[in-house]
Amino acid sequence: MIDAQSCYRALATHDARFDGRFYVGVSSTRIYCRPVCRVRTPRPEHCRYFASAAAAEVAGYRPCLRCRPELAPGFASVDAAQRLAQAAVDLIESGVLEDGGLEQLARRLGVTSRHVRRIFERAFGVTPVEYAQTQRLLLAKRLLSDTTLPVTEVALASGFNSVRRFNALWKQRYRMAPNRLRRENAAATRADVMRFELAYRPPYDWHAIHAFLAARAIVGVEDTSDNAYRRTVRIEHRGAAHAGWLRVRPAARRPALVLEMSSSLARVVPLVLGRVRHLFDLACHPDEVADALGDLAAGATGVRLPGTADGFELAVRAVVGQQVSVRSARTLLGRIAASLGETDESLPPDLPRVFPSAQRVAGIEPGALAALGVLPARARTLVALARAVADGAVDLSPGAPVDETREALQRIGGIGPWTTEYIAMRALGWPDAFPAGDHGVLKAMGVTRAAQAEKRSEAWRPWRAYAVMHLWRQLS
Repeated sequence: MIDAQSCYRALATHDARFDGRFYVGVSSTRIYCRPVCRVRTPRPEHCRYFASAAAAEVAGYRPCLRCRPELAPGFASVDAAQRLAQAAVDLIESGVLEDGGLEQLARRLGVTSRHVRRIFERAFGVTPVEYAQTQRLLLAKRLLSDTTLPVTEVALASGFNSVRRFNALWKQRYRMAPNRLRRENAAATRADVMRFELAYRPPYDWHAIHAFLAARAIVGVEDTSDNAYRRTVRIEHRGAAHAGWLRVRPAARRPALVLEMSSSLARVVPLVLGRVRHLFDLACHPDEVADALGDLAAGATGVRLPGTADGFELAVRAVVGQQVSVRSARTLLGRIAASLGETDESLPPDLPRVFPSAQRVAGIEPGALAALGVLPARARTLVALARAVADGAVDLSPGAPVDETREALQRIGGIGPWTTEYIAMRALGWPDAFPAGDHGVLKAMGVTRAAQAEKRSEAWRPWRAYAVMHLWRQLS
C-alpha cells in the first residue's frame, strides 16, 4: 500500500532509495516523475502516487522528459508474490503476451491466468496487457532519445508488430509525434553502437563486482580491461538468433552504469537490458540488505550479488567449479568456449565466440568434454544438465520458481546442494540462497560443519546470498 506522506517526504528530499519504487503524477501538469526528479517540488495536494509507470500512464499522465521514468531502477523480489510478478514482467519483455496471450504467460509461470492477473495488479496497479503497452512505449522513448535507430526499427525493437500501431498508441499517450523526441535529443553514439544508462540505488561497489567478474572471465567470451566489462551474447527470440557484444562501465556523474551494445542486438534490446540489470544486480535495495546483515555489511553496503548474462552458462560454471580453484575452472571454461562456442560476424576480433548454448552441449557426447580436461563424471553431468535445459525440464532464468528448480537440478546426477545453491544465487537471482557447505563460507564464519553455518545464517534472512558475498569478501 502506498503511503502518501512517506512518498512526499521522499519526493521532497529526492531520496534515491525510493527511485523506481513509486512514481508521482502531478495533476497541474498531467506529467509523472521519479521521486529523484530535480524539477520544482509540486504541492502535496497536486500529487498522486503510483506503483508503476504503467499505472501512471493508464491514469492519463505523460512521462517527464527531464527525469525520464524509463531510466528508473527495477524491483528486487523476495516474497513469492512479488517474485511471481517480476517473473511475469521478464516474460512480458520477452514477447510472451504477443506470442500466446495471458494464458500462455500463466502456463509459463505454472499458475492460472486469474492468479497472474491478481498478483500483477497488486504489485503494479495495472493488468499485464496495460503494463506491456507502457513498457513498449517507454523503451521506444528510450531508443528515440539514446540511439540513431530509424523510427521503424524503434517500433519493431520495442515489440510493436506494426509501425502504424506504434504511432497511434504513441500519439494517444504522449500527444506528440515520435520524431519530435528524436529532434530534441540527437544521439551521440555511432550508428553501429547503441548506448544506454541503467540506474541503480546507491551505494554501489563497482570495484567489488568488477573484480569478481574479472577473476572468472572466460577467455574469448569476456574481457575486463579498462575498468569495464565486455562480453559476447547470443539470444534466441521468436525463432531467430541474435549475436553481438556489450560493454558496461560506471557512469561518471550519475548513479548509473553505461551500457553499450552492438546494433546487431537491436531486435532484442529489452532482453539485453534485462540480462545486464540481472548481471549487475541493479534492482537491489542496499539499505534493506544492510539493515538485515548488520555488522557483516558494515563499511561495505554497496556490495551486490553478481548475476549472469546466461543461466545455462552460469550452471556450467557451477558444475565445472566443483571442488576446483577459480583459476582452474576458468581454464576449463575457456577450453569449452573455444571448442564448442559459436562465432559470428558481429563479434569483435578479441572476443570471437559466444558461450555454447544448452542445445549445442546437449548434442555432444560426454567424451568430447572429457577430451578438454573435464573429469568424466562432470562431463556426464554437464551433458545431462544441457539436455534438461534444452528440453525445458529445468528453467534457469531469473524469477524461475526456486524450489521447483532446485528439485529439478538435484535430480541430475552430479549436482548437489552446493551447486544448486550457487545456481540459485547467480542464475535465479534468489537473494536468500545459501551454500552452507562452501569452504569459504565455513572458513569466514569460523565453523566446520554446514549445519552450524545454516543455523547461524538464519539471522540474515531473506538476504543470505548477500551475506555470502560479504563472507567471501572477508577472505580476499
